Amino acid sequence: MLRSLYSGVSGMRGFQTKLDVIGNNIANVNTVGFKAGRVMFKDILSQTVSGVTPSQDATKGGVNAKQIGLGVSIASIDTVHTPGSAMTTNVPTDLRIDGDGFFAVRADASNGEPFLTRAGNFTLDANKQLVNADGMFVIGTDNAPIDLKTFGNVTGFSISNSGEIITVDNTGTTTNTGKFIAVVKVANPSGLEKIGGNLYKSTLNSDTAAVSTVLGNSLANDPATGTGAIVSGQLEMSNVDLTSEFTEMIVAQRGFQANSRIITTSDQVLQEIVNLVH
Repeated sequence: MLRSLYSGVSGMRGFQTKLDVIGNNIANVNTVGFKAGRVMFKDILSQTVSGVTPSQDATKGGVNAKQIGLGVSIASIDTVHTPGSAMTTNVPTDLRIDGDGFFAVRADASNGEPFLTRAGNFTLDANKQLVNADGMFVIGTDNAPIDLKTFGNVTGFSISNSGEIITVDNTGTTTNTGKFIAVVKVANPSGLEKIGGNLYKSTLNSDTAAVSTVLGNSLANDPATGTGAIVSGQLEMSNVDLTSEFTEMIVAQRGFQANSRIITTSDQVLQEIVNLVH
């Protein structure tokens, strides 16, 4: 059987995957905190028809090996963690990280490893707890939820660039609470696992330490935990570039067509071989 037939099949499968990733990127072009994906290819092990012949001084020159490639496979599907553009909302609970960190959220207020997210569209629930759109608690540097009830009779609040909660009580007194919103520093953000809902899960390849042990504030001048400043009243939008995505979509479409042409041509050659018996 012709090798080109299976090479064409592998190419079509690869470009199908690339189109799937591009489609997901375009679908999330307006998703808050979304990070685009990309597909990288690698060639499959080549078949060696003949090996290398070494050179012999003054008698015979060396001959290179003859190898035939057997197609393509997916090398990786990467998550590109470049920053997205800022959208100003002027909502105090809308937060954007001006840096490389992640917010920590948890479904259970006291148990479990936090999930990570770049989507800072938070709100206050009926119990004055800071939660995300799915009701998950936003975690502070003390590994506990952000709860305004613990600060007394709070009538207003703001969030500083360091992530500290600053409250105003019913007498008009402003208080620096010392409670900071946690921003998690991850050694390898591309190693995080997407679990849906704008959330990431820590893996063995994202960081050697558990997420709960690397909670820190967002002070940019702290080399241990510095992950950039928190900007209140803004959201980080998707980092998907539509121009790039549509260009890659055209490349993937043409690549798919070219590989289908390889299969068609290989089929025609096989048909000619079958017709030799007539």
